Formats: sequence, C-alpha cells, structure tokens
Amino acid sequence: MTNGREPARGSGRFVLAVLGVALVALFLVLGTWQVQRRAWKLDLIAKVEARRDAAPIPAPRTAGPDDVYTRVFAQGRFLHDRTVLTQAVTVHGPGFWVVTPLRTPGFVLLVNRGFVAARTGYARPDGIIRVTGLIRMTEPGGGFLRTNDPAANRWYSRDVAAIAAAKQLGPVAQYFIDASGPTIPGGPIPGLTQTTFPNSHLSYALTWYTLALMSAVGTVIAIRRGHR
Repeated sequence: MTNGREPARGSGRFVLAVLGVALVALFLVLGTWQVQRRAWKLDLIAKVEARRDAAPIPAPRTAGPDDVYTRVFAQGRFLHDRTVLTQAVTVHGPGFWVVTPLRTPGFVLLVNRGFVAARTGYARPDGIIRVTGLIRMTEPGGGFLRTNDPAANRWYSRDVAAIAAAKQLGPVAQYFIDASGPTIPGGPIPGLTQTTFPNSHLSYALTWYTLALMSAVGTVIAIRRGHR
C-alpha cells in the first residue's frame, strides 16, 4: 500500500530543487555581471587618467563620448553677459558652476569656468583668454528631479543646446569643457572635475558568488533532510 505522503514529499523536494537552482543561477549571473563591470571600470579609469595627464590639444569643433576627459585648450573672449550658473555641490559646499561662452576664431565653446559659492562677486576677465580643460558631454534636461527652466534662468545641468538657445549663441560646439586653468584671483575655482571613480565591483562579485555557493549547499542539505 502506497503512503500518500510520498508523492507530496517528492513534489516538495522538486519545488525546493527548482527554487535552489534558480537562486544559484541568479547569484551567478549577478556575480558575473559585477566581474564585467569591474573590467569596464578599470578600462575607464585607465583611459581617464591617460587623457587627464596628456598634453592638451586644440579644442575640436565636434566631440563625442569617446572624447570625454580629453585635455584640450582654446583661446578667445568670454561672453560674460551670457553666462549661466548651474547648481552644484562640491568639496567646497553648495553653490554654482559658472558656465560662460568662449568665442574662439572658429566657433563658440561653453566653458565651465569653475565653482562659486554665490551668484555674484567672481572675476570676469576681459581680453583674449587661453583656457585649458577637459572635454565633457552635454547634460540635457536637468538634474535629479529638477528640470532646467531657461525662462526663469534656473539651471540644474550643463545642457549645451538649451543654454545656446536661451542665450542666443547660435551654432556652438556640442560639448563643454571643465576648465582646469588658469586660476584667476577672485574665482571661480577651476579644476574640480571628478576623475576618480569608486571600484568595489570585485567585492560585490565575491558576495554574489558566495551567496550562490551558500544557496547550492543549503538546497542540497534541505533536499537530503526532506528525503530522510
């Protein structure tokens, strides 16, 4: 006579095995993803360091994502009357990025001159200025949960196209540069571009792989106990 509990126990062990295998597979996928992220992050760090420390090249008319953090220089006159201030939080506290168009012989280029704590009181140099800095890509839309409001002159990101339209700059380079120099008495403070990036992907990967191993062992133990 067959015990009615055996099919139920067998079904339970099957469900437990399926759940265990699913958990192991999930943790393995997450661990492998972190390994891939680590390789990507190491490559990014190497590229940024090489570009940041290289000799500056003339600022190009166009640039793409592969050119980010390339060190460039440009020479021209600042259009101070068309400056925008975008909200920023830095090691110096909350304040603003001073983004000023630079009219060069070939085109207009937006320059993030650096950080100021207040909207007024920073230097506005005249004449021909040579600026050195790092290429950055446009930041369309706004900041976290905040949308740029050109009509009210409130800016939360360095949106090149929107700034160019609001300030009637005409055709501009579709990127901006974070100035690293020259440092001008009275500010803004240049050279605050973040060029170091956290890299904890190895520890995350080891965590996921450890959870995969624990899940596999736990599943086997649970199934054996259920069988007994």
